[in-house]
Amino acid sequence: MVDVHLPLESQKRLIEIARQTLECVVRRQSSQVFSDNDPYLEDSSYGAFVTLFKQDELRGCIGICTPSNSLRDTVVEMTEAAATRDPRVKPIRADELERIHIDISVLSQLDKTTEPLSLAVGRHGLHVAHGRKRAVFLPQVAVEYEWDMRKFLEETCIKADLPKDAWSWPDTVVSSFTALCIKEEKK
Repeated sequence: MVDVHLPLESQKRLIEIARQTLECVVRRQSSQVFSDNDPYLEDSSYGAFVTLFKQDELRGCIGICTPSNSLRDTVVEMTEAAATRDPRVKPIRADELERIHIDISVLSQLDKTTEPLSLAVGRHGLHVAHGRKRAVFLPQVAVEYEWDMRKFLEETCIKADLPKDAWSWPDTVVSSFTALCIKEEKK
């Protein structure tokens, strides 16, 4: 499995794009068209999750593992969704904007594994699929909750509304990925 690599300038540009998108969406202004000559942002092989925080409070997190657009367009789409369509939280309000902090996780392609217990906590994220049920957790989630790999697999199954041991079923597909986490600089 290959780690995600983006030059620092491309990372900074992604955060700028997410911030501008967030501001436009929340203020109900027309969306900007972003044009760059950055080949890293044109790459369509990366998935992305955009997470919005107000201090330590989650205010939205939406992502996609298998994109069909450029990384730039995926980040724009996921920023809009995280700000307005995460069913766990209320949409971002204009009076919150200056306190919202953006994290972007750029994901490698999914890699199906037959030995999920051999994956590394903190390095690998998980995608579990069984029939129409599926769930994903970013690599940092296991670290944050101090889960070992078995607990990480179980919690991903529970998130997918499956029994916690479903990861071990022969017809369950467990895939892993790596992620490059880009954090917005504190203002």
